[in-house]
Amino acid sequence: MTFLSATLDRVKPSPTIAVTTKAAELKAAGRDVIGLGAGEPDFDTPQNIKDAAIAAINAGKTKYTAVDGIPELKQAICAKFARDNGLTYSPAQVSVGTGGKQVLYNAFMATLNASDEVIIPAPYWVSYPDMVLLAGGTPVTVEATLEANFKITAEQLEAAITPKTKWFLFNSPSNPTGAGYSWDELKALTDVLLRHPHVWVMTDDMYEHLAYDDFAFCTPAQVEPQLYDRTLTVNGVSKAYAMTGWRIGYAAGPEALIKAMRKVQSQSTSNPCSVSQWAAVEALNGTQDFLAPNNEIFTRRRDLVVEMLNQAPGIVCPKPEGAFYVYPSIAECIGKTSAGGALIENDEAFATALLEEKGVAVVFGAAFGLSPNFRVSYATSDEALKEACQRIIDFCNALK
Repeated sequence: MTFLSATLDRVKPSPTIAVTTKAAELKAAGRDVIGLGAGEPDFDTPQNIKDAAIAAINAGKTKYTAVDGIPELKQAICAKFARDNGLTYSPAQVSVGTGGKQVLYNAFMATLNASDEVIIPAPYWVSYPDMVLLAGGTPVTVEATLEANFKITAEQLEAAITPKTKWFLFNSPSNPTGAGYSWDELKALTDVLLRHPHVWVMTDDMYEHLAYDDFAFCTPAQVEPQLYDRTLTVNGVSKAYAMTGWRIGYAAGPEALIKAMRKVQSQSTSNPCSVSQWAAVEALNGTQDFLAPNNEIFTRRRDLVVEMLNQAPGIVCPKPEGAFYVYPSIAECIGKTSAGGALIENDEAFATALLEEKGVAVVFGAAFGLSPNFRVSYATSDEALKEACQRIIDFCNALK
């Protein structure tokens, strides 16, 4: 008899965290390593947001709060949804958690039973399937290929729905590909969902404000108002506001679902950090002037990485619409041998050899459910990106 829960056998540790940890360990040991695995901006949290947190501390706002968010933050979230997405919610329809990950997990824990299925387009954020498994459900992946610009079609969604389907989990712009669905592309998916009233929509909009060129962000309940009563719209302040460590995510949806998620949170973490909540109030209510300049920097970095990686033999790197990732294919590298003698039998072997031989840390594609690829986060300096991409080019040039 094992002491640990059998539930843990269904899941694995986060590969992205593992890559970041490995890169940090090698740096600490004196290795010259460039980490392109972390999914967080290198920008500092804007000063007005930090000042709001300091003011909250000085005002003694350091006690327990309501389980799923202070009233001021819920009001700010309602205002944000109305302002940015044309969606009307009341504070009773809002839940605030310790990051978007907890909000998603709470929703699964509150709704999934053993036979329930969750449709997840692949490539997906590494935590999606494992959260479903921890909650007792079954993840059903639908493959979005490079040829389809990493987006699933209405026909694929239709084919994946069964009587056991409870959720369709949607993420645009995407982690790990940066792919963003246009209004028409999303409307095609919501038309399918209208035909299946037992399927709810969970949409992860964490990269909403990281949209480039002519891409215009949209979210399912905005595109199809008839889905409003069965959509949980999830967002947070981590990415666009450079607040990853503050750990504030939020969601809005039907009041009964929010109440059930509150029950889960009340018996797990209880309230998110009080100081972080006050900082998030300022993030949502305060100036948004820094978003456009930051996006200009990300656009420049994206173009730099895409151009350089497409110079590497065996790599095909599409240009994404948003987020701060690229997801190049290495199909033509498979089966070759590195200068250090490593056989590139899959994308994990590619990433391992790249780290060991060139000191560049990326996340292998199998972690995201689609191979052979790897993910690069370009949320770091231009200098580091240029050096890392040149090392990747050199690595690929040496493959035999």
